[in-house]
Amino acid sequence: MVRSLLQDALRLGIAAAIILAAFWAGLWMWGAWNDEWSGFNAQYRVSDGSCNIAVVSLAGDITTLPLTEDDTEELASYPTANVDDILFKLRVAEYDPYVEGILLRIDSYGGMPVGSEILADALSTSPLPIVALIREAGVSGGYMAATGADAIFASPMSDVGGIGVTMSYVDNVAKNAKEGLGYVQLSSAPYKDYGDPNKPLTAAERAIFLRDLELVHDAFVNKVAKNRDLSEEEVAKLADGSSMTGVLALEHKLIDELGNQADTRGWFARELGLTVDEVQFCE
Repeated sequence: MVRSLLQDALRLGIAAAIILAAFWAGLWMWGAWNDEWSGFNAQYRVSDGSCNIAVVSLAGDITTLPLTEDDTEELASYPTANVDDILFKLRVAEYDPYVEGILLRIDSYGGMPVGSEILADALSTSPLPIVALIREAGVSGGYMAATGADAIFASPMSDVGGIGVTMSYVDNVAKNAKEGLGYVQLSSAPYKDYGDPNKPLTAAERAIFLRDLELVHDAFVNKVAKNRDLSEEEVAKLADGSSMTGVLALEHKLIDELGNQADTRGWFARELGLTVDEVQFCE
């Protein structure tokens, strides 16, 4: 009888262990699913499993500066493309196992040169195939960023290029004099306040600006030439600061194809070995 009781207890223990193990396994599977699709990890996913091309937007003035509460009103009229935000979206797409490519939609007339360079480099070193689609505009820093992509598409009517840099500003000296305002210079070094719009720009100060502008301009030309597989001489001829339509940009090899988002599906299909129907944008 004792032996029978021990056997029954053993069976109950085994059954309880199996039930507990099944419960914990089910709980773990549910938790993993919840984290993956609707919980914590969902914020680090682009695809729901049914799409394979991440869509990232680059719209507005390119900046490396964080946004403040005071920027919200300005954003309502013209958006700002924060570099760190875009880099985060690119990295999330790159680590998503269901994402096979990235479409970068560009509507930007430029911004900070370093921020534009950071984006171009991030695109050129991405492990995923990337298409930059210039919609309304990809000008100045917006175009520099686009050159890091594997291919650039643009609308025939889009604004493309604008290779050059500017530091122009409005001189307030005459206006201040008319209003009886005088500039009081209190600086520890002769060029500490150069570029202040409330004081006249001297010849020496202008020379400093032009020196820096030339260096940044040359770096811009070099970046475009390298990323677009063009000679610096070819790019330099186009680097007068002017932009051009998508049609002319294609003639000058600044872009690869004319088209819209739907047209990029063919490029992704060829690159990834898929049918056009299998190319699905995550948006």
